[in-house]
Amino acid sequence: MSHRVNDEPGRTRRFRSSDSSSPSASSPSETSGSWESLDAPSGSSGSSGRLPTAKTKKKQPFWREVLVIAVVALALTTVIQTFIAKVFVIPSGSMETTLHGCYGCVNDKVLVDKVTFLFRDPQPGDVIVFRGPPNWTGGQEPPNFFVGTAQDIGSIVGLSEPSGTDFIKRVIAVGGQTVECCDDKGRVLVDGKPLDEPYLNLAGGQQQQPFEKVTVPAGRLWVMGDNRNNSADSRKHGDPTPADGAIPIDNVVGKARVIVMPFSRWQTITDHNPQGR
Repeated sequence: MSHRVNDEPGRTRRFRSSDSSSPSASSPSETSGSWESLDAPSGSSGSSGRLPTAKTKKKQPFWREVLVIAVVALALTTVIQTFIAKVFVIPSGSMETTLHGCYGCVNDKVLVDKVTFLFRDPQPGDVIVFRGPPNWTGGQEPPNFFVGTAQDIGSIVGLSEPSGTDFIKRVIAVGGQTVECCDDKGRVLVDGKPLDEPYLNLAGGQQQQPFEKVTVPAGRLWVMGDNRNNSADSRKHGDPTPADGAIPIDNVVGKARVIVMPFSRWQTITDHNPQGR
């Protein structure tokens, strides 16, 4: 005969009688026997109360761990480069000496901030990266998202060339302003006032190439290179009219902030406002 009792919260014990021939016994104290636990796991001793040892988790193969890390890293890189910041390679010398890009040298790689222009429009002096409109790219369309991302990542580590449809220049004037060159000292004028351009590179002290007065259309930016006479910028892409050389604000990718490679050239990028405003 057995009786169920609770002698601890959440634990049930049972008294097993050793004298099954005594039906008259009214309680566990009136017969001989032993106590055993009812909540012990199946297959274990009721008196020991031990739980079975948990099985050791099987370790994942090393190659699988590496694959997971690589996939996560690629996903994070894609998200960061799409929405926060991106590294661009400078393949031309149009921004010398602010940015280093020339044949036979190590081209600069710059970090471009994509967040700033969510809160304000580009201003004179900002060095920006933008998607070239058709009159800048000769009709070449930018690659799709996946191909473009692969090209950009590859260009950072030197495995591929940049996509070729992104450009980097300095903002000189914004929508509604007039821009022309030059005054009697060879300076660019915006709204009739000469610019202060300490970043300017005029090789051999030669004068800037002159151009007629242009009114920048609303919603556009007049951009020029710091290596002024070796830059295919807004002056060169005025097709069909000179004003069409200005680029749409909507094409701006972000603001160039820092030269990140090569490490010997690590520095912030000046955004001196040439209009002094």
